[in-house]
Amino acid sequence: MNPLANTREPIGPWWQTVLILVPIAMSSAASWYQHGFANLHLPGMSSRVSGYVTVLAVEWLVVLLIWIALRRRGLALRDLISGRWPTVGAFFKDLGIALGFMVVVIPVVGLLIRFIGGGSSSAAGVQAVLPATPFELLVFLVLAVSGSFSEELFFRGYLSQQFFAWTGNHIFAIIAQGALFGLAHGYYGRVMLAIMVHGWLVGLLAHWRQTLRPGILAHGLQDVLGGTVAFFSR
Repeated sequence: MNPLANTREPIGPWWQTVLILVPIAMSSAASWYQHGFANLHLPGMSSRVSGYVTVLAVEWLVVLLIWIALRRRGLALRDLISGRWPTVGAFFKDLGIALGFMVVVIPVVGLLIRFIGGGSSSAAGVQAVLPATPFELLVFLVLAVSGSFSEELFFRGYLSQQFFAWTGNHIFAIIAQGALFGLAHGYYGRVMLAIMVHGWLVGLLAHWRQTLRPGILAHGLQDVLGGTVAFFSR
């Protein structure tokens, strides 16, 4: 059980949340501008691998800032996640929930993306981040696993707790974190609206289960499978 659940005490002050949002906003703006992942053009790396490494650095900077904020409250990252799996059975239960969530949500979001019609710029942005070589696939899979942890920790964990503590309204917290989750994916263009819906649905899952564990599994599996299928479908 999440020790922060239903408590009105924020993890930290508002300016701390803004500070953590800054690197995410900068990364999203850069990815929107570059039509792909934010890319610092690191020497000796392809543009894709440079982008993957850049995003990994941003994600773990955010995790570090959240860890510092929690430490100031005498808490740990596991308190925000709701701890480790107590038993093997608990892991498989969360895995089953994650797979069921994916079966429902992936088609829904896919239909929404088709309805929105991202256009050529959105399609180009998505293609730009997909791996094209075996080494890029390997780094992409590392990024997928990292992103599932860091993004769920920040959006469904930290931000949801902050917004609920400030407003006392779980619905507002879920809507606000999902909206920011969509805006954080600038490389999707206007398909960010569908990503917002996905963020709301994962937020509902986290609120229902009172843990981030099923959402982390679903997020990671979706990204890993999506990138792998896209690579072998080229």
